[in-house]
This record gives sequence, C-alpha cells and structure tokens, in this order.
Amino acid sequence: MAGLGSRRKMDALIAEGAVTINGKPVTSLGVRVDPVRDRVMVEGRMVGLAEKPVYILLNKPKDAITTVSDERDRRTVMDYVRVRQRVFPVGRLDRNTTGVLLLTNDGVLAHALLHPKFEIERVYRVTTARPVQDDEVAKLRRGVRLEDGLAKAQEVEIVEGSKRKKVLLSIGEGRNREVRRMFEVLGHDVRQLDRVSYAGLTPLGVPRGNWRFLTKDEVQWLRRQTGQETRTGDRRRQRQG
Repeated sequence: MAGLGSRRKMDALIAEGAVTINGKPVTSLGVRVDPVRDRVMVEGRMVGLAEKPVYILLNKPKDAITTVSDERDRRTVMDYVRVRQRVFPVGRLDRNTTGVLLLTNDGVLAHALLHPKFEIERVYRVTTARPVQDDEVAKLRRGVRLEDGLAKAQEVEIVEGSKRKKVLLSIGEGRNREVRRMFEVLGHDVRQLDRVSYAGLTPLGVPRGNWRFLTKDEVQWLRRQTGQETRTGDRRRQRQG
C-alpha cells in the first residue's frame, strides 16, 4: 500500500531485519502496527500513512486474468478498473469465470475475507452441459472428495426453467477452481460459471466489465462479517477512555 514493493519482497526485507518499528528491528511476519502511533521504517526510509482505503466491486468479464499484472501481457481485471490508488483483487476468479470480484487496498479486510474461519459466502450460477440429477445435488450438499480435501456446498438449488442445466451453489471458502472441480468429480462439463454474490454483494446495476465503489454501509457489512467492526470499536473506546 505504501508503494515499496510486492508482499513477497516486503516479507523478505522483514526477514532480513531491514524493517524497524519505533526504532526496533523486526524479523517475524504478521506484527501489527498502529498506522498513526507507530513509526515504521524500511531500509532507513519512513513509511508514510497508507492511502485512503478504497473498496470496489467489479463485474468481472470472461477472459480476464485475476491478477495485478501478467507476464504474458494478457488482459487482467486491472484493465477494467481505473483509480488513483493501488488496489488488488480479493481472492481469485479463474480466467473464464465471470461475476462479482472485490478489489481494495485494505490488506487487513482482504485477508479476513479470504480466511476460511469466517466462511464468507460465495454464490455461483453454474451452467452444465447435461441436466443435474437429484442424487448429484445431494452429493454436492454432503460433500465431494477433491485432491485437496472435502468440498461441501452450503446450499444447492436447481434454477427453474433451465432444464436442470443451471444450478445456484454457495460455498464458504475459495479454493482454486473449487466449484468447477466439484462438478468435474460428478462427471459434468461446466459450460459457464458466474459468481452472482460475494459476502452478500451482487452485481445488480453493474454491467459486465464495469465497476463501482462500495458504499459505507457495504464496507461496514463486510467488516461485521469478519469481526473488524468490533475490533475498531474497541480501539476507539480505549482511546476515548
């Protein structure tokens, strides 16, 4: 967020002892700092206050890579979002998956949204080549075995009028290509995958390939889901006391 480099580069500098907090070197990762009270220096340079937090909802189009940059010069989600601040995607959607993608420069909230313990709901509309049967719906609810563990849907619903070829499915984690792999285990060819909701936020009113800023209420809603609001309120009361 301070523009000094990638997270990987910063982790390496911390491990090398090149980062100090209030004059004391730190070599362990994950140390919390107060951006107002603490004095952070990297290789002798003062790190200024972070940029104003920015929260964006993008209705991701197909054929866009979910990354800040691409070494093969392919189109990324950053090509659709133009803001002054340096933002990054919250999690990933694969190249051919469309729908709701959040971007921000708030690393704390982004990390919390991605943490499995909060089970942030992700809802997908899955279009398959052949009809999805009732026993397959039951298997998705019970959980299917993937190479990286059991994957279980929170909810599964056949979309009416779709000839059982469209399914709404919600999960509480975001493993790589998880939804596609769940259907592949059942022998289904996924023709289209669209994330229609993330943490309760939908792309309503945002055409494909367009974006908007989140409202203050929406940001607070995300904070409540990850316990951020409580901690912020506790710190505020401590300062007032």
